[in-house]
Amino acid sequence: MVELTPEEKKLLITRNLQETLGEDKLNAILKERDLKIYWGTATTGKPHVAYFVPMSKIADFLKAGCEVTILFADLHAYLDNMKAPWALLELRTQYYEAVIKAMLSSIGVPLDKLKFVKGTDYQLSREYTLDVYKLSSVVTQHDARKAGAEVVKQVEYPLLSGLLYPGLQALDEEYLKVDAQFGGVDQRKIFTFSEKYLPQLGYEKRIHFMNPMVPGLAGGKMSSSEEDSKIDLLDSPANVKKKLKKAFCEPGNIADNGLLSFVKHVLFSLFKEGEGFSVTRPAEYGGDITFLNFADLEKSFADNDLHPGDLKASVEKYINKLLEPIRKAFESPELQKLSAAAYPPPGKGKGGNVNSTAAAAVEEDGPHRLDIRVGKVVEVSRHPDADTLYVLKTDLGEVQPRTIISGLVKFVTTEELDQRLVAVLCNLKPSKMRGILSEGMVLCTSNSDHTVVEPIIVPANAAPGSRLAFEGFSGTPDEQLNPKKKVWEKLSVDLKTNADGTAVWKDNFLLTPEGEKLTSKLANCQIK
Repeated sequence: MVELTPEEKKLLITRNLQETLGEDKLNAILKERDLKIYWGTATTGKPHVAYFVPMSKIADFLKAGCEVTILFADLHAYLDNMKAPWALLELRTQYYEAVIKAMLSSIGVPLDKLKFVKGTDYQLSREYTLDVYKLSSVVTQHDARKAGAEVVKQVEYPLLSGLLYPGLQALDEEYLKVDAQFGGVDQRKIFTFSEKYLPQLGYEKRIHFMNPMVPGLAGGKMSSSEEDSKIDLLDSPANVKKKLKKAFCEPGNIADNGLLSFVKHVLFSLFKEGEGFSVTRPAEYGGDITFLNFADLEKSFADNDLHPGDLKASVEKYINKLLEPIRKAFESPELQKLSAAAYPPPGKGKGGNVNSTAAAAVEEDGPHRLDIRVGKVVEVSRHPDADTLYVLKTDLGEVQPRTIISGLVKFVTTEELDQRLVAVLCNLKPSKMRGILSEGMVLCTSNSDHTVVEPIIVPANAAPGSRLAFEGFSGTPDEQLNPKKKVWEKLSVDLKTNADGTAVWKDNFLLTPEGEKLTSKLANCQIK
């Protein structure tokens, strides 16, 4: 292998990055020796295809001769508002290690050149713990919260654990004995936090490399919690096709295009010399073409020479090629068992072992069990046998409108309800109210003395039938809530509006599929 010059190494290390902090230090180290870098990932939701972006960059680091450490940040996953229950941490860490090794093998990265470390292997040591206390004595609450603003899930009343998160990530740089940390540009505030506070403990500043954030398939950030925004690493070819078919890919739009970003940051970084991005299309639409560099591909799409459908079809081919070795690896009974245990489906969890206990806890505590959808009231009438009840015919995106009985007669006029968008709890057991079967419940806020009651406000562009979800929860709702287990009664205790009048469950926002919040004129009230 030809020895690279420091300049050639730097070019490989920094290509496709959005920003580098500490370039002078990088230049100085490369003149003396190879760089030591770490990349960390919190073991929360399942990794998806966007993880190929940092994996491709890790391949660049290795080509440049860098020593690379991959940190499975299990403790961080728990500190970030308990995104991973304690009982599942070890299992999810094992899953991450298995799937990331499969990803690296898929793109030809030699695993023997990498070091894999688990956070709790050293973060529970006496020395590390003492440094956490030292750091807490100099870091302000303001700086800790600001540092984690783009990474740690933000809530109105943050837990202390989320404020600790940036400090631990800063200390990782010292305890992993690296020159640099690599992450997404959403980590920038944590990186500058590290540069400010590590020297106050007598440790040196590190270099920081930042990847741009790759847009999701639906536009915006690709996220594990948004099913339509990402392709899972174990998705079948049929699912890949289905998700790409729905992917946002506006003709000529190169600014917000997750497919083009994926091609740039993953595929072109993996192509060998002479290889390019191949598009297969009929002769009448220009015939087959291969783009040897990304700039030509981007220009072709911007000029509308390359159709979104042809781009999607080509990306589908390359994604399936990347995913096939991972799918194959996870055909083994051991890895299938690990996947099911690390991410237990809602509603499972019988038995007494740790996995099932954790699954049962998720089942009992999760608002994902509630099937809340946008409804449109298409017809309002008074109940023939009850003066205080309305009979609402409500469009929920189903074949026929549902009949919902609601006690809003004293509080909301017929005119105010007619054609109004409402939030409907759809998986309560249907029950007769004065002889008419009610198939759902309109969610409302009420003041303390119950003199003011109103349906929570749904954003005007929400589509009837679309499912509402709580931020951070992505499980499948129960088909029907079991009335004997009082699921709705238990979960509704924490369903309220906050001080801003925004609908939340334990400070997790209730959101439309587009990410818009539901609100009320009534603040700090229960939602029933």
